[in-house]
Amino acid sequence: MTAQTQSIADKVRAHRKRQVEAGNKELTLHLPNETVALLDELKERHGLRNRSQVLLQLIERGRDATQQIA
Repeated sequence: MTAQTQSIADKVRAHRKRQVEAGNKELTLHLPNETVALLDELKERHGLRNRSQVLLQLIERGRDATQQIA
């Protein structure tokens, strides 16, 4: 492993550790290309940093809508 590869691996480990400490979990999804394109479009349209933020907003909106119905 080169020094650059090791440095990247260390950064990834540190990022994952910070996420766990913040109470977040990593989730791997398999989605159709069209769905990923939609997430990317929504990300750009709403000025979000990543797809995770898009998914979180969509889930929160769905939760709010469900609670209003119940």
